[in-house]
Amino acid sequence: MFTYLQGKLRQRTHAADETTEAGFTLIELLVVIVILGILSAIVVFSVRGINDKGQTSACKTDKSTIATAEEAYFAAGNGKYAEMQALVDGGFLSSASNWYTVTVTPQGDKYDIAPKDGTCS
Repeated sequence: MFTYLQGKLRQRTHAADETTEAGFTLIELLVVIVILGILSAIVVFSVRGINDKGQTSACKTDKSTIATAEEAYFAAGNGKYAEMQALVDGGFLSSASNWYTVTVTPQGDKYDIAPKDGTCS
């Protein structure tokens, strides 16, 4: 009889231990939250660098597109280079650039593509 009661007591004690160990402690949860915070900070800083590279690439592409349009305008039989609006009106550009301006010499034999407001260099 004494062993029967000891067995029942051990079962209840063992069951109580299992329920208390089933969850996470506050410290464990805080450690996980801190680790996730550090990882998210790393991701945010790495994504910011990707965005800067994308802006630089877009600027280079826009400048190259304008230069190609200028050469196509010249080669189309006009014999001179044109301002931005003439390139758009002639169908050599779909729209005027928001980042660059085109300056043409009075003779029309040279052109310069310059950034407007410092967004592109």
